[in-house]
Amino acid sequence: MSGNLPFGFSGDPGDPKNPGGFDMSQLGAMLQQLGAMLQSGQNEVSGPVDWDLAKNLARQSVASKGDPSVNDNDVRRVAEAFNLSQMWLDEATTFPAGAGVPATWSRSEWIENTWPAWQQIIEPIADGVQQTLTGMPDLGQMNLSDLGIPGLPENMPEGMPDLNALAGPLMNMAKRMGAAMFGAQVGNGLATLADEVLGAADVTVPLTSDGRPALVSENVKAFGADLDVELTDLYLYLALREAAHQRLYAHVPWLRTAVETAVRVYASGISVDTTKIQEALQGIDPNDPQAMQDVMASGVFEPAETEEQKRALSRLETLLALIEGWVQDVVHAAIGGRMPSADRLGETMRRRRASGGPAEKTFATLIGLELRPRALREASALWAQLRESRGIEGRDAVWRHPDLIPTAEDLTDPTAWLAATDELE
Repeated sequence: MSGNLPFGFSGDPGDPKNPGGFDMSQLGAMLQQLGAMLQSGQNEVSGPVDWDLAKNLARQSVASKGDPSVNDNDVRRVAEAFNLSQMWLDEATTFPAGAGVPATWSRSEWIENTWPAWQQIIEPIADGVQQTLTGMPDLGQMNLSDLGIPGLPENMPEGMPDLNALAGPLMNMAKRMGAAMFGAQVGNGLATLADEVLGAADVTVPLTSDGRPALVSENVKAFGADLDVELTDLYLYLALREAAHQRLYAHVPWLRTAVETAVRVYASGISVDTTKIQEALQGIDPNDPQAMQDVMASGVFEPAETEEQKRALSRLETLLALIEGWVQDVVHAAIGGRMPSADRLGETMRRRRASGGPAEKTFATLIGLELRPRALREASALWAQLRESRGIEGRDAVWRHPDLIPTAEDLTDPTAWLAATDELE
């Protein structure tokens, strides 16, 4: 961090006319400029995230790294892979293919086509954080001495508005700053995801609503560059996974709502201990940049996780593991020994999940959820046992109603769950 502190926090601490080293004349000028800005009418906030900023940052970042346009050869290969995958999936699941034409996307097209879904997922989380932070005691209820700046109350310039007059505009300004910060985080995060996602369903959650499967061709080729696998096989394997995801979401009406609800429940419970923040900021020396860094690193700004949030995260983790496990089983059954490289590709995808693929990075960044590789393995094993004991129809019938879905406890002992549910058949 630079030694040139902002807003004139650079006086001589030994100067009796400048107690604490705080330059009052520069503070007055700064506050007057702030007041003029607050009166400019540019302090309205439309939401917790500056989505225009987020999209511009995401687009610029993707373009700066290189985003080749989809060519005719890519489109042909992807179309052929999806045509064959849909035929194989017809034999492996009772859920039929949708009517949507498969798509081949560039990275920027992935951002554009999944943007509405990201707004639905992220906005409740950002709103929860913003509400808890802006719910701190109004500035107008604070005394100048509460700010902990030596000499400030006695040396405020004449004619400056009191904090009561500034409280409302300052709160709006804080919201604007928060929206910009969230916008920057979202934009950078999605640009990073756009560099590695393989399709529309690669993060497991529903990012499209038309049931149309899609692959990001440049990312598929980059992913396969270090694999000893024919590109045709790689396209087909990923098309099978993508199309299976889309069939599941298209024919299980409650599934999309269940995932989104789990995210919203978690977001609605976000709470920051504002008392701890105020205590940590009391008496901070403006001439000591390390002191503020220490406060930021102390964890006082981190949301406290409630019991309800823990339950919501557990439900979401289990549901996503079940979705991914079902897809793995369906793809395995669809291939049926017809692709020698399938086992190797399946293991590669499992390692990708375990080491932190797009789904894991997305949820760890946005809501603090880290998918357990063990839960994914358990879910895959449960669906395989269910298919072997009840057939494809019995396996897929479990998705008829959310009450039929296995719980986290069931995943640890699928044999007992099968025995218990066999009695209900």
